[in-house]
Amino acid sequence: MASLLESLRKYTTVVADTGDFESMKRYQPTDATTNPSLILKAVQQEVYRPMLARCVHAHPNASKEALVDHLLVAFGKEILSIVPGRVSTEVDARLSFDTRATIDRARQIMALYEAEGFDRERVLIKIAATWEGIQAARVLESEGIRCNLTLLFSLSQAVACADARVQLISPFVGRIYDWHKKQQGSAWDEAASSGRHDPGVLSVTKIYNYYKFFGITTEIMGASFRNTGQILALAGCDLLTISPELLGSLNDAQESLAASLTPENARASQPQALPCDEQSFRFLLNEDAMASEKLSEGIRAFVADARKLDALIDAQR
Repeated sequence: MASLLESLRKYTTVVADTGDFESMKRYQPTDATTNPSLILKAVQQEVYRPMLARCVHAHPNASKEALVDHLLVAFGKEILSIVPGRVSTEVDARLSFDTRATIDRARQIMALYEAEGFDRERVLIKIAATWEGIQAARVLESEGIRCNLTLLFSLSQAVACADARVQLISPFVGRIYDWHKKQQGSAWDEAASSGRHDPGVLSVTKIYNYYKFFGITTEIMGASFRNTGQILALAGCDLLTISPELLGSLNDAQESLAASLTPENARASQPQALPCDEQSFRFLLNEDAMASEKLSEGIRAFVADARKLDALIDAQR
């Protein structure tokens, strides 16, 4: 019998959610995603620390912002030598509410990849799914720069991304699960809220059904998993980005697996169309306490790690 990981590949494109090259070689994902926290974690490991030193020494007169981009692209370059598909590289989260600055930074990152000889089709620029970030992605997509909208917790965000014709969205699962578990406290029933009943799984399923029902071509990549049950409940999603630890668990288990998400079920779901103008977006996001809180919290966490990365760069100068 095939492993669960191999069975999952029949229905879903498997993506590695890590900055660790050895994990990618071991599990052979199609694509890979990174974020500030993963890059920070990587450069603090002895095996990857020389990459930071080489980057700083190779660009002695570069600004701190430019050095960060050079480091991100250095990791991306190595990743693209391992995976056959794409790498997602994130714009500084401190720009999450600045459309123009996000556009400029994304162009700079893409220019660095192109200078290394990589085609635009192999790079996704990762941007937080704020209104400003989505509008930046709209412009970038029109220029042929493909985007991955992250920190996505609600259907309203997903609909706005579809309207902007972004290439891919990363709706989070585990952080939604975390929020609901914390809110319910002692009343939380793990068994009743697991698998396809997991609140994070339900959120991604709702987005999947909406996209497939309305013929939206933006790719959906479930992200931020806490356990393999969440992953298996989303088999059939376009892509799933998975940590090395959970990739290992899936690789070690042998069970049969069927698709949980299918276009046929989506077509039967009959979702109601949502508006995607700015006023509606901000109102619907504000109405959703979980999405509002997790979006803000996620940006703050990425900003904190970006500042730590800045400090490591300063120490290398």
